[in-house]
Amino acid sequence: MKTYYWDFFGPQSQGTARHFEIHMGEFLKKNGIGQCETGTVSLQAGHCAAWCRSEEGSPAVETALRPKRIEARPG
Repeated sequence: MKTYYWDFFGPQSQGTARHFEIHMGEFLKKNGIGQCETGTVSLQAGHCAAWCRSEEGSPAVETALRPKRIEARPG
């Protein structure tokens, strides 16, 4: 399982991460990538990340959207 993260910082980070999640969902739908679950998470004040989780990873997400962090865990 891979989880991709896009980190945003500052007072508008939550809104920016949510906006990015919307566009990420549009990208996934347009490219027929249905196996990704998406969401946002805040680790601390002034930080929010949009994320996309896939059982086997997605080369299209890695290439086109260039996540800032990738967390890989066994199934």
